[in-house]
Amino acid sequence: MNASRPSVHPVEAPPLTEGEAHNGPRIRMKDLQGMPGTRGGLILRLCQFVFAVVSLYVMASTSDFHEATAFCYLVLAVSLQSLWSFSLAVVDIYALLVRRSLRNYIVIRLFTIGDGITSTLTFAAACASAGITVLIGNDLNRCAVNHCTRFETATAMAFISWFAMSPSFLLNFWSMASR
Repeated sequence: MNASRPSVHPVEAPPLTEGEAHNGPRIRMKDLQGMPGTRGGLILRLCQFVFAVVSLYVMASTSDFHEATAFCYLVLAVSLQSLWSFSLAVVDIYALLVRRSLRNYIVIRLFTIGDGITSTLTFAAACASAGITVLIGNDLNRCAVNHCTRFETATAMAFISWFAMSPSFLLNFWSMASR
């Protein structure tokens, strides 16, 4: 084999330009599964979307969800979560089809801020709905009159949607902070 090795035939590094001399060379982090534009990211987005839509459907199928503000807040939060997750899933599908990396700093920052806002809203709505569900079921003992199992199911789906959102947010935040 006639290939040369760097230890045998050293190659000099090109001279640093003005910007690289002060900041050092930029090294790109590889795309981890779960980040935007990867299959793992698409799977996370689809899970977020599916669980948010299921939560929305189950809560909206009850006739008396509008009587508690927390349940209305849950419907609003998971509606926003489903729209956000669906739109980012479409962006992920596009990036995968054209084999494009979504490593632009502005895009990562937008994804991070959007993920942070929607995950906070979804988590707060799920916690509030869980509190009202416990109040109705355990403290007031009015599950016979209300749709407690539907409320509990919608709340659980919202929590699962939030659990699927957390890795997306953390990976985007880590990518944004490591620049």
